[in-house]
Amino acid sequence: MSDDELSRRSLLDLFHEEAAAQTRTLSAGLLALESAPEDAATLEACMRATHSLKGAARIVGLPEAVEVASAMEDCFVAAQRGELRIDAARIDALLVGIDLLSAAGDADAPPLSHEAVVAFAARLQGGVQPSVSNTTAESAPETDDLAALAASLRLPEPEREAVASTDVEPAPLAQPLPPRSADAERMLRVRAGTLDRLLGFAGESLVESRRMRPFAEGLLRTRRAQGDVLAALGQFQERHGDALDVDARDALAEIRHAVASLDRQLSERFDDVDRIDRRGTQLAQRLYDEALQCRMRPFGDTAHTYPRVVRDLARSLGKRVRFTIAGESTQVDRDILEMLDAPLGHLLRNALDHGIEDPETRQRAGKPEEASLTLEAHHSAGKLLIAVADDGAGIDLDALRASIAARSLAQPQAVAAMSDAELFDFLLLPGFSLRDTVTDVSGRGVGLDAVQNFAKAVRGTVRIESAAGQGTRFVLQLPLTLSVVRSLIVEVAGEAYAFPLAHVRRALSVPRSTIEMLEGQQHIAFEGRPVGLVTARQLLGAGAEATTAEDLNVVLVGSEAGLYGVAVDRFAGERTLAVQPLDARLGKVRNVSAAALLDDGEVALIVDVEDIVTSVARLVRDGQLAGVARGGAHDGARARKRILVVEDSLTVRELERKLLEKRGYDVTVAVDGMDGWSTLRNAHFDLVITDVDMPRMDGIELVTMIKGDAMHRNVPVMIVSYKDREDDRRRGLDAGADYYLTKGSFHDEALLDAVNDLIGEATG
Repeated sequence: MSDDELSRRSLLDLFHEEAAAQTRTLSAGLLALESAPEDAATLEACMRATHSLKGAARIVGLPEAVEVASAMEDCFVAAQRGELRIDAARIDALLVGIDLLSAAGDADAPPLSHEAVVAFAARLQGGVQPSVSNTTAESAPETDDLAALAASLRLPEPEREAVASTDVEPAPLAQPLPPRSADAERMLRVRAGTLDRLLGFAGESLVESRRMRPFAEGLLRTRRAQGDVLAALGQFQERHGDALDVDARDALAEIRHAVASLDRQLSERFDDVDRIDRRGTQLAQRLYDEALQCRMRPFGDTAHTYPRVVRDLARSLGKRVRFTIAGESTQVDRDILEMLDAPLGHLLRNALDHGIEDPETRQRAGKPEEASLTLEAHHSAGKLLIAVADDGAGIDLDALRASIAARSLAQPQAVAAMSDAELFDFLLLPGFSLRDTVTDVSGRGVGLDAVQNFAKAVRGTVRIESAAGQGTRFVLQLPLTLSVVRSLIVEVAGEAYAFPLAHVRRALSVPRSTIEMLEGQQHIAFEGRPVGLVTARQLLGAGAEATTAEDLNVVLVGSEAGLYGVAVDRFAGERTLAVQPLDARLGKVRNVSAAALLDDGEVALIVDVEDIVTSVARLVRDGQLAGVARGGAHDGARARKRILVVEDSLTVRELERKLLEKRGYDVTVAVDGMDGWSTLRNAHFDLVITDVDMPRMDGIELVTMIKGDAMHRNVPVMIVSYKDREDDRRRGLDAGADYYLTKGSFHDEALLDAVNDLIGEATG
């Protein structure tokens, strides 16, 4: 390709970018003019948009586009002067002009012919000499249709003269573009694959940055062990010091001094490592967030095409509709945005054809003749919600029940007992339609099925809400991005698995003794209804159940029609995971959709919940479903209850440890709040006892972090403090502490009684 060809290609790319923005302004303006044809601000905006397009087309050497834009500009100028009115017919013609401008210079579209331009000019100017060079009246088509449209628009003589004098000779290709201002935001073209790789590397760097945390926690455990050695030396000196000679006592003192010095050095090194860890994690998180943001685009990038679609379809159906778009600036993942066009088109056509009534019917029902149709996008609770709502007739539940029964999709008695939500789910089935006849718009039963398939493909859901005579609302609940997924991490046979939260109905623990057998299958009770129970070990091929704990950890998945409880070994908390597709050479792995790296570098497989539900149905049908062990583990010695004591004073720490261990509790100590938080995250404890005034992280901060963490918020926390002021007590309790005890007044039994009140005896 020559340099001139490259230059022209670059100019055309810039023209297409500008044309996309300007035609969007024109489309919105024309739709606004349909209801307010004399609005001065809108006419001015449309005129400026066409004027800009005319200049841009002249620069890149597209004379046909110049002619189209010039004719449109003439029309808007005449409307500004009050010499013509922008009515529905003229808007139809101007929308054709937008299509011509959008296609101008596009290598993938047929070239814009001179005949097409002349035909457009004739429609717009009513047979008047078009404002283009080398064009004659004879060159315009003489069809009745064009003549009728042309007669509706006649430019006055002064304007005709001004238009005729327009010079549209294309400028040389070498003509430079206007210089950019120094503070203009630069735009660069980057391949989508490059952005995906960048996001993958950013995700890996985020995981790698978190590998420092286990190292820091190991250093903290070493420091804790050294503190225990120092405490043991102190106890040895207290008990046997009098029996030692002077040299031995001096040597012991030197050892204690050396160990104490080493403890200070370890503390300083740990602070350095902790600071580096925090800084590295923050930078990696910022890098990942910025890389992720590169995938996001505003919802308006796809939503701007819908006003015209709604207008054209509403006119063809003889309905009056006021269409509103909310949340155009809402950020949407690029891949999701590209997939949204078809499902939203189905929902809008469904609302216009099925939901919204014609003006006469609405008038008889006491409604405004003009219906309301809304498309809205916003973020909520970590999800992207897109809703299509109308104020039409709503869904006819009686007709829906009759159609379900007629298609033998359910027994009539069962249909009569179904809730509205259960009935609405049938609308999403393939081939289901309430229309008896097929039209160009609907009746084939593929629209809502396509919406459902799209939602499943992106790990989302569809919800339908409707009220008779008031309208219908379809809500798509989608992930913010396909690159990350918020998941519930579980452990099955020692391996980590992730259940996407979008498909998790509930995570709960149930006593094994409550498992019941119904029709040969195990069930648990949930919200007053039996739910089939299956084991993750069987579904994931992990072998037989190895644990017999009192309570069973269950993840509820599926829909109202098919809800199942999947028994897992352990819950490991919620995480936001960077999705890593499986190697294509593996093919489709049953019950698994993708993989991800956890904070510690461990690989977690992301469960394909749709596959899980299908697998359960197959196992039930084949009579191969395995059960879980019922009853609890009552035999053998019971484990002692574990208590974490967080205290910076060695004396108080040792006193509390001895008191609790003497009573039979298993006690672990931590030297400050940060040490305590790290220890709590690495082991299970039944109770935390903490001081308030401590270095690095005080007790109030520790309580706040514990109660704000999903995995630990149920662990009881007791504050033991020298402070006995009411405001300090209130601060502690407001932070979430379960008990507040003052050191100045408590004695041995007071502490033990409080512990017993919170968690009971040492062996339960």
